[in-house]
Amino acid sequence: MAHERIEVDLPLAKVYELLCNPVHFTKFLERIDKVEKVNSQTFDYTTTIGGEEFHWTTNIIDNLRNTRFAWITINGNLNQTGTIRFTPLDNGKRTRVDFSLDYRTFFGDAEEDLAAFIESLSPQLKKDLEKFKELAETDTFKDDAVNESKEVANEVTA
Repeated sequence: MAHERIEVDLPLAKVYELLCNPVHFTKFLERIDKVEKVNSQTFDYTTTIGGEEFHWTTNIIDNLRNTRFAWITINGNLNQTGTIRFTPLDNGKRTRVDFSLDYRTFFGDAEEDLAAFIESLSPQLKKDLEKFKELAETDTFKDDAVNESKEVANEVTA
């Protein structure tokens, strides 16, 4: 399990808004290839580790607005759990984010590439949160979503 903390120079409500939708995790969690929303509580994840594709589905188990956001795996070939806690700082002008993330196999020991993936989780999460902070503070976090929407609109009208 990895636990990392970062302070973001944005109000809590804004930081919560950016982190409470797992579809956006691919913007800063480098090792997640794709997240698709199934319904308001369920999300499908995909990543490739050592040439093998992993798929798993999570359910949101805790979504306490501006306080905590958590999820668990309900099926798939990789078990992921996560919790994000939000704490206001400086009278609400800044936010501390505590991000816990864990990966496990469902059965037995992990193969070599997966074991390396799991073992490097803590330094990777630290790097990923730095990327989140940069995107959030420079107001470029949602630029990809805007650009993707424009591309889809252009394809439809072409």
